Amino acid sequence: MRSLFRWYIGKSILLRIIAAVLIGSSVGCVLWYVSSATGNPVAAKAMPWISPFGMVLVNMLKMIVIPVIFFSLILGAASLPISRFGAIGLKVIGWYLFCSFLAAIVGALLALAINPGGGGAIQGWEEIAKSLGGTAEGIVEEARSSGTFVDMLIGMFQNPFQALSSGNFLAIIVFSVLFGLSIRLILEKTNEPARLAQMEMVIGFLSGVRDAIFKMVDWILEYAPIGVLALSIVNFGVYGPNIVGPYVSVTLGVILGVLCMMLVVYPILLVLATKQNPFRVMRGMEQAILTAFITRSSAATLPVTLRTVEERLKVKNELASFSLPLGATINMDGVCVHLPMFAVLAANMFGIDLGVGDLIMLVITTVLASIGAGGVPGGSLMLLFIILGNMGLDGAQTAVIVALALGINPILDMFETANNVTGDMVCTYAVAKQEGLIEEA
Repeated sequence: MRSLFRWYIGKSILLRIIAAVLIGSSVGCVLWYVSSATGNPVAAKAMPWISPFGMVLVNMLKMIVIPVIFFSLILGAASLPISRFGAIGLKVIGWYLFCSFLAAIVGALLALAINPGGGGAIQGWEEIAKSLGGTAEGIVEEARSSGTFVDMLIGMFQNPFQALSSGNFLAIIVFSVLFGLSIRLILEKTNEPARLAQMEMVIGFLSGVRDAIFKMVDWILEYAPIGVLALSIVNFGVYGPNIVGPYVSVTLGVILGVLCMMLVVYPILLVLATKQNPFRVMRGMEQAILTAFITRSSAATLPVTLRTVEERLKVKNELASFSLPLGATINMDGVCVHLPMFAVLAANMFGIDLGVGDLIMLVITTVLASIGAGGVPGGSLMLLFIILGNMGLDGAQTAVIVALALGINPILDMFETANNVTGDMVCTYAVAKQEGLIEEA
């Protein structure tokens, strides 16, 4: 037994995670098939016993993500010279917005080419929606009571302790960056030795705390294969391949769009920005991509993303600790591929003609809406209300689309999140290469 454990620990984390995905998906599909073939809900009975092991992984990652963001951002902002911070920060944001627009354009073009829902009768779609229960109507009511853009803007400037406890990532980012910049400003502007020593002591303390947090990340990663195994069994055991049946065109469209971004668009951008072999660079991102695929959360994956970018891609912490938490909050390329597909589906279902101007507005709205996705599992579902409301759909029509999305969202969300995290790493690496923020080997 001890030798088996040593053999297991001796294998790389990536290999163990891949094995867990393959084994878990196979077991899940078997459970789903047995349940479907026999009428005995084997999968449903097994899930309460299996699911907690997966949720432990997700919750551990969420447990660590806020401290990682808080201390890493402060140190990153404090380490970056003020004169360079503005230019680099704008470049990072520019890269994120550019990639989001490219993703939205890819999603819209693929949606027009695939034309999901074309020729379908609205009565048939409504029957499918009814079979999924009243969940959609509940979400409609929740969306109506949600905050506006102004509320989100005001919420960026919040009591930092309240932001930390509630997981308000934008408020945490704003406070952490301002705190780090204030430390840097004191270091650059003061000539008092005592005050300089105080600031150096603060940086040393924060650096020690961050290192201790990253040691916790090591422990969490050791547990990751077990959690991934459980999550894979749950995903495929509960939903199975049949949930993509009625929505196969939407499913394939989103997956194709994600693959287009990850295998075509990002490699081209890396070649243009870094003059390097893009696939060699992206090979170093695989652990974070796989973690994102399983957890379905950019925010929960962030600790792994930070480690991957700093240790595998050799990006300096002063950039990675600023760029990646920001990307996990505002850069949602996978969502930008996803939303136009459901917008075109809605247009076909309800007889809405989308002209060139409508498509341009769809792309712009998609990018702006994606900024609010929040990096949590299923975050794109809430954004449908912004897109569909902008198209003129009423609450009842929106409920039908959301009900359809509910059935397929768990699978699409895995691909979207992998795309989101890949986009964060590609943009961060491109800026690091251009700004000389890569550690020399």
